[in-house]
Amino acid sequence: MNMNKMNYSKFNVLALAAFALTLSACKKDRAERSYEKEIVTKGIYMLNEGTMGNNNSSITYYDVENKTVVADFYEKVNGSKLGETANDLQVYGSKMYCVVTGIGGKAQSFVDVMEVSTGKSIKRIPFNTTNDGFLPRYITFYKNKAYVSRYDGVISRIDTASLTVDADLQLKNGNDNAAGLEGLAVANGKLYVAGSDYYLSSNSLKDKVVVIDLVTFSKTKDITVNYNPQQIAVAATGELFVNSWGNYFNILPALQKINASTDVVTQTESADLGVIKIVGNQAWTTQDVYSAPKVTAINIATGKLGASLITDGTAIGTPYGISINPLDQSVAVADSKTSKAFMFGKDGKVKYSFASGSFPKIAAFNYRTRFVSNN
Repeated sequence: MNMNKMNYSKFNVLALAAFALTLSACKKDRAERSYEKEIVTKGIYMLNEGTMGNNNSSITYYDVENKTVVADFYEKVNGSKLGETANDLQVYGSKMYCVVTGIGGKAQSFVDVMEVSTGKSIKRIPFNTTNDGFLPRYITFYKNKAYVSRYDGVISRIDTASLTVDADLQLKNGNDNAAGLEGLAVANGKLYVAGSDYYLSSNSLKDKVVVIDLVTFSKTKDITVNYNPQQIAVAATGELFVNSWGNYFNILPALQKINASTDVVTQTESADLGVIKIVGNQAWTTQDVYSAPKVTAINIATGKLGASLITDGTAIGTPYGISINPLDQSVAVADSKTSKAFMFGKDGKVKYSFASGSFPKIAAFNYRTRFVSNN
């Protein structure tokens, strides 16, 4: 027998055996190693209101992972400007809804619906007559419907599948059509809408929160609150917090608590507040915005103001807006004085900041899923 062939055959057998052992070890290693999904914040969209009459609303995008910022992200992605006086930006499912108010006398009002993952516009839902806008203000969601408050006293309902307005509800103050609707929130199957003191209307619901049954989409009652209600936020307890600005003369601003089961105001605190944001039981508000600005906690249980958010001495010029990231309870503070956004951790210290556009206001968060080894 040829000894070289014999040795070669033995080598092949040994090599194959070694390969099989290695393959088996790799499979065993993969089997023993486990992974779990982790959701992380990929980026932040910051809505910039802009200055009235200049058509310069914009959306800035900050890439958290790469620490890069795109100043006018919406225009770069969609090839057109966002619009005039954008007022709200909210995420529902895989879509992001931007409410562009416009200004009176021009057909500039709409809700722009975008993909959260890319910022690409899917559809603009018009809120206009031929020549004038309905001036939409805020948006909230419930069971695949979006509800938009308008300055002409109408609540518009959008079907989130077809992205069309499928119903309008004209609110009234007595026998007169109302006007000046501002913030809105859903609790206990009901929609609550702030009436506000709209300066262009004499018959607005100036000291009322309107309650709407969402099954019938009809008004059920008015709740009398402090003069000039502006914003409403709901806590995990189902209780509502309403911020009213008063009349800037002899009626002072106030924070009020409403029981959503009874629709009764249960507490009133004197406070000069700007924006209220609540996610679960975490509540923050901007306080004394134009005198001694700070971001302050609201104690959900007691209804009273608590400690300041900021613990590291960071100075905020004018806290024009705040947004809570529900993923990690970090808080985005929009500073209109410096045109910057600051992201604070739960410890009240700045995690990072980035430049924004004119009058930054509301942040929306873009997430992604990654796989992390447990071993």
